[in-house]
Amino acid sequence: MDKTIVTALLIIAGVVSVVLVFNTIYPAVLQSGNAIVGRGKRIDEHLQSQIEIVHAVAYGDVTKVVYVWVKNVGSLSIGAVEQCDVFFGPEGNFTRIPYGEGASHWTYTVENGTNWTSTATVKITIDYQDYLVNGQRYFVKVVLPNGVSDEYCFSK
Repeated sequence: MDKTIVTALLIIAGVVSVVLVFNTIYPAVLQSGNAIVGRGKRIDEHLQSQIEIVHAVAYGDVTKVVYVWVKNVGSLSIGAVEQCDVFFGPEGNFTRIPYGEGASHWTYTVENGTNWTSTATVKITIDYQDYLVNGQRYFVKVVLPNGVSDEYCFSK
């Protein structure tokens, strides 16, 4: 009879241990699986998002305004254009230009559509704080919210 009670207690302890281990490990396995799936989606989005700076120019002898045309050459539409990062300035001395308002800022318009879909071009207008110097080389870089970027150098 004593062996039966000990055996039953050992079986119950074993079952409880298995349930505790399962309840601890199973959520971790699910969480890591979800992380892998999420990372795969971000990589896929990154590979399908591509941009190309087509041209950049500053018109006139005395100007603070630069126009940059950026084409969506990827297969995905790009939303939230205002969340992109734009870097601009003399080569070797550029800075991040904020969207909207301020001494230096940028705005955009979609040239051939209403959204920045595949094959559409966005015209970025940079209002720079300083006058652009003739003969100076300038650097512009556009970075999408997902990290895809392109850069361009031009002379005024």
